[in-house]
Amino acid sequence: MVEALKKDPSWKGRRGPVVLVIMDGVGYGKYKEGDAVADSKMYHLDAIRAKSPNTKLKAHGKAVGLPSDDDMGNSEVGHNAMGCGRVFNQGAALVSKSIETGAMFTGQAWKDVSSNAAKGGTLHFIGLFSDGNVHSHLDHLKAMIKQAKKDGVKKLRVHVLFDGRDVGETSALDYVDPFEAFLKEQSGSDFDARIASGGGRMWITMDRYGADWSMVDRGWKVHVHGEGRQFATTREAVETYRKEIPGIIDQDLKEFVIAEGGKPIGTIEDGDSVVYFNFRGDRSLEITAAFEEDKFDKFDRGRRPKVCYAGMMEYDGDLHAPKRYLVSPPSIDKTMGEYLAASGVRTLAISETQKYGHVTYFFNGNRTGKFDDKLETFVEIKSDVLPFEQRPWMKCAEITDQILEAIPSGKYDFIRLNFPNGDMVGHTGIYQAVVCSMEAMDLQLGRIAKAVDEAGAVLVITADHGNSDDMFEHDKKSGAVSRKEDGSPKAKTSHSLNPVPCIVYDPECKGEYPNKPYDSILNEGLGISSIAATCIRLLGYVPPKDYDPAVIR
Repeated sequence: MVEALKKDPSWKGRRGPVVLVIMDGVGYGKYKEGDAVADSKMYHLDAIRAKSPNTKLKAHGKAVGLPSDDDMGNSEVGHNAMGCGRVFNQGAALVSKSIETGAMFTGQAWKDVSSNAAKGGTLHFIGLFSDGNVHSHLDHLKAMIKQAKKDGVKKLRVHVLFDGRDVGETSALDYVDPFEAFLKEQSGSDFDARIASGGGRMWITMDRYGADWSMVDRGWKVHVHGEGRQFATTREAVETYRKEIPGIIDQDLKEFVIAEGGKPIGTIEDGDSVVYFNFRGDRSLEITAAFEEDKFDKFDRGRRPKVCYAGMMEYDGDLHAPKRYLVSPPSIDKTMGEYLAASGVRTLAISETQKYGHVTYFFNGNRTGKFDDKLETFVEIKSDVLPFEQRPWMKCAEITDQILEAIPSGKYDFIRLNFPNGDMVGHTGIYQAVVCSMEAMDLQLGRIAKAVDEAGAVLVITADHGNSDDMFEHDKKSGAVSRKEDGSPKAKTSHSLNPVPCIVYDPECKGEYPNKPYDSILNEGLGISSIAATCIRLLGYVPPKDYDPAVIR
C-alpha cells in the first residue's frame, strides 16, 4: 500500500480532467523515406504541437529497462515505464542475467522440466523463433538446449513461431538454417534435438487478450497433436508456402508439421515437459491456459497430455500463470495507478482489445485487477478479428466517442487511452494502410482537442515506442532504402529505435503560461517513464521522490 500523494500548493488547477493519449507505435522518424507518420496529413496533431510545449522522449533500450540501446522498445515495457514512473529491468535483461549467472538452471522450475524429461519423456520448447528480443531471443533457447543435454535429456523438440514483425518480414530462413546446424552439432547417439512444428506468429499460438482464440486452437493442434500439413524439413515448409502464397510474410506463414513416413516427429505426449520460452506475457497467457486450465472452454483441446509445463516468466502475477516459471518477472510496485487510487483520483482507462491490457494490466505494473473498484473504470472496445490493413482505422473513432462523453461528464480526473493504429497496422508492412491509419487517428485527435478546449482540460500526447515512423528497411551504414528485386522498398514490420512525442496541450493557460508552475520549454533527454510524474503534476500533486522527473519544469 502507498500513501496518498501530497497536494502541490502552487498548482491552481484546471476545470477539466488530465487526458493522456498514447499513440501506439508513433515516433519521430530518422529517415524521410518510409516515415509514414511524417508522410501522413496529420493536421490536428501538427496544430496541437505548434501551440504547445513539446519534446521528444526515449522509448527503447535502457530507457525502458532493456539490456542495451540496440534493443527496440515495445508496448509492454513502454506501458510499464509510463505507468510506474521508473525504469525496471525487463524480461530480456532478466532472462539473460538468469542464464549468465546460472540461476535459471538451479531453480526448481528448470529442475522439474529437465528431470521429468530425462526420465524418458521429450522436452518441448515452444516460442517466437527470432532474436528480436521483444518476446523472446534465440540465444535463450540455445542456452536451455545445451543445458538440457547436460542434464541428461535424450529427446528434445522445438516448435517454432516465425516472427516477421520484430525482425525482417521474410527473414525466417536466416534463422532456420543456422539453428538447424546448431541442433545438428548438439545431437548425437544420446541426444536427439529437432524442429517438430511451426507457423507464423499471427496465424498460430500467439493471440492475446482473447482477440482470436482460433489462432491458439490451430497452434494446439499442430504442436500437441501434430495435425497439419506435413513436410520433411522446415526449409521446405517455408519455401513451399512462399511459392504457393505470393507475398506472404513470416508472421502469416501457415502451420506445418515435420514428419517421417507420414508420422509427426514431435507430438506432445503424457509424461513430456513443455517450456514456452517467450518472456513477454501478453501473447503467452492463452497457450498457457490451454496447457494448464482444467476448466477450459475456448476450443476443443481433444487429447490433453499430462505434461510438466513451465513458462519463461510469470506472465500474470494476479492469476499466477503459469504455475511454474523459470525466471521471476520484475517486481513493479508503487505505480502511478496505485498512488492515484490512494489519493482519491477518479480514473478511466480505455482502448480496444488489442491494447486494452496495455492501459490496464501493463500500465498498472503487470496487475490484472483494479486498485480501487470505486475510483477506476476500465473500458474495452472489442477489436475487429481480421487483418489490420483491411480496417486500418481500427476502433479509434469508437474510443473517441466514449472519450468525448467522459471529458465533460465530471466523473473522471484522469483519463488514459491507447490508439493502437500506429503499431498494429505498422506491423503489417503495408504503407498505404499505415498512412490511412495515421490520418484516421489524427481526425480523432482533433475531436479530443476540441473537447479539451471546451472542458478546460489538459491533454498529454505521447507514444510507447516507434513503428509507423520507420516502414522501410534501410542500410545501417548508408541509410539507403533496401529494395526488392522489382525495385520496390523492402517493408519493415518491426518497431523502431526512434524517440516519441511528448506534447502538453493546456488551453486554459494564457500568454506566457503565467497560470502554471511549469515553463513553456520542457525538459530534454528524458524517457517515457517521465510521463507518470508529468501527469501527477498536472493533476495538482507532488510526484513521489523516486519517480523519474517530469517533462514540465
